Amino acid sequence: MLQFYFLSIVLNALAGFLLISDNSDGIPDFKVGFSFKDETFRLVVGILAVILGLLKLLSPVEGDIPIIGDLIPALTGFISGFILIFEYYRTRTTIDPTEQTEKIDRLLVSNKKIIGIISLVSAALHFIFPRVLLL
Repeated sequence: MLQFYFLSIVLNALAGFLLISDNSDGIPDFKVGFSFKDETFRLVVGILAVILGLLKLLSPVEGDIPIIGDLIPALTGFISGFILIFEYYRTRTTIDPTEQTEKIDRLLVSNKKIIGIISLVSAALHFIFPRVLLL
């Protein structure tokens, strides 16, 4: 569906932008009812990116190969959304970190700028080359 295609590009770009820029450095603070620094906004973008990443695997664009055709944008959306959700969870929880959360923190959150760049590049390539395999 073309709607999922468009939303995938927008959410991958937005999630990548949020991952690249930390809460303190250089995020523009627009006065249009929300702020990019707002944790709830980041959580909503994360949830939408994860849901859309899963839906993107299940509904390919017409004429494209199922699952493989949108693999990279779906994975980058899922991973970047998961990082945004995990960061929200980590700031709100009162439970001590476990071994599993420390592994996630070391593996994904410590490399969130790299994953954000990959997400931005994936969104740009997905926009420019709509019918390329894996994009």
